[in-house]
Amino acid sequence: MAENINRTEPTTLRRELKARHLTMIAIGGSIGTGLFVASGATISQAGPGGALLSYALIGVMVYFLMTSLGELAAFMPVSGSFSTYGAKYVEEGFGFALGWNYWYNWAVTIAVDLVASQLVMSYWFPDSPGWVWSALFLGVMFLLNYISVKGFGEAEYWFSLIKVATVVIFIVVGTLMIWGILHGAKDAGWHNWHIGDAPFVGGFASMIGVAMIVGFSFQGTELIGIAAGESENPTKNIPRAMRQVFWRILLFYIFAILIISLIIPYTDPSLLRNDVKDISVSPFTLVFRHAGLLSAAAVMNAVILTAVLSAGNSGIYASTRMLYTLATEGKAPRVFARLSASGVPRNALYATTLVAALCFLSSMFGNQTVYLWLLNTSGMTGFIAWLGIAISHYRFRKGYVMQGYDVTDLPYRSALFPLGPIFAFILCLAITLGQNYQAFLQARIDWYGVTATYIGIPLFLVLWFGYKLVRKTRFIKYSEMEFSGLSKKR
Repeated sequence: MAENINRTEPTTLRRELKARHLTMIAIGGSIGTGLFVASGATISQAGPGGALLSYALIGVMVYFLMTSLGELAAFMPVSGSFSTYGAKYVEEGFGFALGWNYWYNWAVTIAVDLVASQLVMSYWFPDSPGWVWSALFLGVMFLLNYISVKGFGEAEYWFSLIKVATVVIFIVVGTLMIWGILHGAKDAGWHNWHIGDAPFVGGFASMIGVAMIVGFSFQGTELIGIAAGESENPTKNIPRAMRQVFWRILLFYIFAILIISLIIPYTDPSLLRNDVKDISVSPFTLVFRHAGLLSAAAVMNAVILTAVLSAGNSGIYASTRMLYTLATEGKAPRVFARLSASGVPRNALYATTLVAALCFLSSMFGNQTVYLWLLNTSGMTGFIAWLGIAISHYRFRKGYVMQGYDVTDLPYRSALFPLGPIFAFILCLAITLGQNYQAFLQARIDWYGVTATYIGIPLFLVLWFGYKLVRKTRFIKYSEMEFSGLSKKR
């Protein structure tokens, strides 16, 4: 039988995720269609140098965000993650808005993944009705999350392992082609960085545009914070995962972009396309084909299907746990705080799956405009969550030190504080506000485009200040912050 969870005891979730699960969840969260498909478009738009610099710069930003989240998650491993941290170390309404926005973002994103899955399956079954595949995959993802957290963890581990193996094989094959050991890349080499306007094409404006794509590509790394609430040994496994994960992710991206740029000139028209419906334009497929691997398209199609299913699986998990935590904290209906005998918040899972299915149905059989607006309102949420991580960590550490606690007692300590979270906050804010800056440079401002892009920001503020007005909450002073458990006063 399901049992009601006391709002002061959210840790009754089962801690069954092992270190290998956490590592692969963080890696898999950021390796997806953004790398396999959209990476070519970034090189085409900004040139090889501009794309590489953008990936490196955004990678450093996400590194600081990951280490900030790692310090918070190791100290307080809860499934509410940055929503809980925002409520405890910034302001209760701030955490409320972060939680609901993040839940909504993933619920809508699951619908996007369902649409993408049928586009991928049309490669093999062009005449089959697409909605059948989407319904099938939604059912599989639901079952993986329904049984136990271990089911989600194992599925995500193997999904991520396939993606990681693909990137590693791609890097090896590409390197052999560049060195001339494998033939098929007659134009490979550094001269691709000097043709036309390379290495930096379009100047600063192009790099800003690419930064948006790159930022979205890295989104999902924060899933490790959600998973911390069900980690087997969070004070040990989270620091280990943080030390291993991000450098692997950054190396995967940097090496992959470098190899693509050295083998395929940025002027290649195939790179201009960014379409999951045509896997033949994936730069990974193009490189594998140059190496003589004629079945590359079919293989990459399978890998991209894995990436889509992984994203949907993670989305259901993350949004379910966020809704559960909001309920345990009294910020969502109490019914969502119920756990099954296996420790799964199934009521929260039902609600998330239902919203995802409704969003999917609106895209397939309903009003396409409604679906696009739902998607636009969720698009900004990942960046808002990142901003929330930076703010929460900065205030957490300031309050921790101000109350006389010793930072050496923390299970994991992020590097370069306060520079890290400040740098991440500034750059993330610039990317967030600059997502459609071109609309303001036109003779007549495209207000429809501006609204579609930035609608997520006012919605977040309405949730935040609405909660603040109703509950009469205020910003938490450093002296009022509560720290317990792992740290001791000097």
